[in-house]
Amino acid sequence: MSEQAYQNILVGIDGSEQATQAFQKAVEVARRNDGKVYVANVIQQNVPVLMGYSSLNQNIVDQEANTAKLLIEECKKYGKSVDFTNIEGIIAYGSAKSAMAQQLPEKYAIDLVMVGQSGLNAVERFMTGSVASFVIREAPCDVLVVTYEEKNEKA
Repeated sequence: MSEQAYQNILVGIDGSEQATQAFQKAVEVARRNDGKVYVANVIQQNVPVLMGYSSLNQNIVDQEANTAKLLIEECKKYGKSVDFTNIEGIIAYGSAKSAMAQQLPEKYAIDLVMVGQSGLNAVERFMTGSVASFVIREAPCDVLVVTYEEKNEKA
């Protein structure tokens, strides 16, 4: 049996420390396999149009897109700092669950999805339910859950 060499790695970024750690580990996996990291920020467009204020809705989406661009640039800057530049940024719109588990893996021939998770105790593991849990169940490829390790600074 041959060992899997992950060439196309997808990781979702949202500005959280969990996502940042998953991204940094994705860079190391891609480096070892001469692969590529796709960093994706998914913008939910299900903000209801309140009393006909569709321009307000568009402003929110525009702000989210600007934030996503900044997150992607931070990832690319980190990549350069560790001498890895094979990073592609993706801004997707819609459901984070279906984008990360189905649409993006299919579109970019993803063979590994990496997701961050902070749940170390029973309650947090139960709460993993959202995006990470859906991706684990539905992705057409391998999924690696990166457990968030909080850095405790002791005086």
